[in-house]
Amino acid sequence: MSSRALIEHILEQKSFAVCGVSRDHEKYGYKVYRSLRMAGYTVYGVNPNADAIDNDPCYPSLDNIPGQIDCIVMVTQPLVTEDILQVAGRLMVPFIWMQPGSESNAAYNLASSKGMQIISGGPCIMVAIKARRAKV
Repeated sequence: MSSRALIEHILEQKSFAVCGVSRDHEKYGYKVYRSLRMAGYTVYGVNPNADAIDNDPCYPSLDNIPGQIDCIVMVTQPLVTEDILQVAGRLMVPFIWMQPGSESNAAYNLASSKGMQIISGGPCIMVAIKARRAKV
């Protein structure tokens, strides 16, 4: 599947977990979370140091999320991304979107070895959402 087709397929999913979500409205972890929520997706924030984001519950890890996760959006440092991918593989999450700055060769190879389909090296998911909306 081409990258463009994979992006479209991911954006057709319903449920996203944002790992590295932030309470700081200026950080990308918050901006990505908010963009997905505003686009109508079910979004779970994952940050072990936050209890809530915009009055929505925040989860310390993927294991704590009460619903199905279709795609994980990584907004974390590469070493954290690699750790989270171990859990994602165990949960059999099918799609991973590594935001620019969260990826590494090790993370990509790990996700691939777990059978996940991957967006890495760009574009930012917020740009993809905006482009998709412009088409409609």
